[in-house]
Amino acid sequence: MTVQSTRSTTSRPGWLTFAAVVMISVGVLQFISAIYFFANSHRINDLSGGAFGHHAWVWGIWDLILAALSITGGYSLLQGHTYGRVIAYLWGGLVIVEGFLMLRQEPWSGFISILLASFVIYAVSSTSSWSTDT
Repeated sequence: MTVQSTRSTTSRPGWLTFAAVVMISVGVLQFISAIYFFANSHRINDLSGGAFGHHAWVWGIWDLILAALSITGGYSLLQGHTYGRVIAYLWGGLVIVEGFLMLRQEPWSGFISILLASFVIYAVSSTSSWSTDT
């Protein structure tokens, strides 16, 4: 007696699920971080020596943009749409740029941002043949 695989041909690859979960999680954290930047809170690290100087509200807008991209892109990746893949590449590139901008002031945060964004780009590129779009 042979056992047939009941695995669906449209099952989402694990790397793609990982990328979606990372994007949604980081998006929520970036949204919270944006609120702190807008409030000039002491809970955020001092980025006054960074790219935007003493303009914390610019970092807040940047984080809101990245949060919106990552949450919508992550949800779209879970649905298997091409839009999610495009947004994942765009989000990954922007987060890598942000990581390099913050590397001097926040080395660990910058390094982890670059690493996670690289994993998301790898996940999306290594599963490029899978899609539910018809």
